[in-house]
Amino acid sequence: MPPIERSQGLARQIANALQEEIIQGQLGIEAKLPSEQELAERFSVSQPTVREAMKILAAKKLVRSKRGPKGGVFVAAPSLGTAAQTLFETTNWLVSLGVFGVTEIVETRRLLGSTCVRLAAERATPEDLARIRETLAEVDHSEVSDEDFCRLDVAFHHAVAEACQNAELSFIMVIVNDSVIPATNMISFKFRERDKVIAFHHEIYSAIAARDSDAAAAAFDALIVYQSSVYDNALTARAKQAGAR
Repeated sequence: MPPIERSQGLARQIANALQEEIIQGQLGIEAKLPSEQELAERFSVSQPTVREAMKILAAKKLVRSKRGPKGGVFVAAPSLGTAAQTLFETTNWLVSLGVFGVTEIVETRRLLGSTCVRLAAERATPEDLARIRETLAEVDHSEVSDEDFCRLDVAFHHAVAEACQNAELSFIMVIVNDSVIPATNMISFKFRERDKVIAFHHEIYSAIAARDSDAAAAAFDALIVYQSSVYDNALTARAKQAGAR
């Protein structure tokens, strides 16, 4: 471990050193960290500095505190949900700055999504199929607002992503879907025909349930082509409105 530099933030350096040990597996999941006093002696700092380092690690969801006779600070189990939310916020920030274009994200979604639905058709469990059906049933049998329709749109694609039985691909698709679907729906919802979107969803589900990976990929691709055309029409109409002012 490199020595602590007094010219830099001590608490952050200690947090970084312990984070590195967690990442490298020197401190395993649910491992108990040394006491504040032990860490203070190890790094030659005060206990309040160690306490501040623990707060930094806790903010990153790397450690958790437990009270009681068997309490202390423990390495936290990783949460895909927390990681996805963090990356989603970062991705949205990059989109808003123009680093990632919506067109690029749609292209990524099209390429990865096609693989995802193919795997879902091959691997979906009865529980996976039930989750997908639930999202379809909710939008089919109720009058929903545009906001709720968007939410159910995202929920459908999340359920399909989960059905691919590949944790990393599913994780990536959650981030991509969360980034692109609300952004494009916000612009194109007035031009979108809900019945067409729902019909595409049913085609995708039916193909997955039938274990037909080619049909599932074709239906997904058709959905993306339709949504892209709607988005383009919305942008054209917006540009005309701006030019008329």
